Amino acid sequence: MRNASAIAGLVIVEMIRRKDIYVLLFLTALITVLLGSMNLFGDPGIGRYLKEFCLLLIWISSLVIAVSSAARQLPGERESRTIFPLLAKPVTRGEVMLGKFLGCWAACGLTLVVFYIFFSVISGTREHSWPLVNYFQALWLHFIFCGVVVALTLLGSLLFAAVSSNATIICVTVTGILLLGRHLHKVAMKTGGLAGSGLDALYFSIPHLEWYDVRELIIHHWPPLDWMVIFQDTLYGAAYGGLFLLLAWLRWRRMAFS
Repeated sequence: MRNASAIAGLVIVEMIRRKDIYVLLFLTALITVLLGSMNLFGDPGIGRYLKEFCLLLIWISSLVIAVSSAARQLPGERESRTIFPLLAKPVTRGEVMLGKFLGCWAACGLTLVVFYIFFSVISGTREHSWPLVNYFQALWLHFIFCGVVVALTLLGSLLFAAVSSNATIICVTVTGILLLGRHLHKVAMKTGGLAGSGLDALYFSIPHLEWYDVRELIIHHWPPLDWMVIFQDTLYGAAYGGLFLLLAWLRWRRMAFS
């Protein structure tokens, strides 16, 4: 873990040097401006729609940061040939893989904390309501979601030739799961036959990332989720994230560097 932690720290420093942090600050400022206009047109209900839009913006930006940061890690090491001096040290490929994952995941976590703090402060100031448990549950599930996406992107970086193609495929796949994943079983039951069986098999095999989208907790002030549900979703995400990392490691350990 010491080697993996050191590599993770280098990943975070690299993201700061690449000025990804400035994108975060810009998006956070944009969210703050939108929330500052909650009484737009004098309609008291406009605040709910602005909150929904701001949370959607947080989800889009976190997906972009997770995919873009993870997609370039391993290909960048190969192209710059820095992988050779790294592996020449007493560092295994598994430690490099784990370090890259932890660094990207930690960077996503830091951005999410900043996003949700700004969001909760501005929203709470306007609405005089502080559902901190709801914010924490939404933040935690969002964090687990980013971990699964980072692991999937690392796997994709070893399967697809270019960073751009990997990032595009992962973004389309994750977006499709978020929008359509929960409806596949219903469509399969109505379709029936071989096509229905195929859709049903797809439904039970894909990671249901839509379970981690609990924006309604904040938008509609719903009661907090049962903590057992949070625990089960955490284990579910850890299982899929671990599976993707394992597949990525098995793929990478067989690759020859030239």
